Amino acid sequence: MSFISEFREFINKGNVMDLAVAVIIGAAFQKIVDSVVNDIIMPIVAAVGGFEKIEELAYRQFTYGKLLAAILNFLIVAMVLFIMIKAMNRAKSIHKKAE
Repeated sequence: MSFISEFREFINKGNVMDLAVAVIIGAAFQKIVDSVVNDIIMPIVAAVGGFEKIEELAYRQFTYGKLLAAILNFLIVAMVLFIMIKAMNRAKSIHKKAE
């Protein structure tokens, strides 16, 4: 199978459209998750730790607060995406059973 025919098959399967929708929804949803993390979760974590802002945490010259915030943000985004994909797969399986 040639590269061009594989590419045509890829486009015809709808993978391109699924990917485009996923990227667009992911980018839009990221703003919501960022807001939840930065405006709700991080202030709570900082308050529990006795800090004004968690991003300002530092040890000597090494600031690690931003890294900690980025890691927490990544973990929350990954968990939400996992839950969404799991729900979509369940909906697809229910739809197939109905047919």
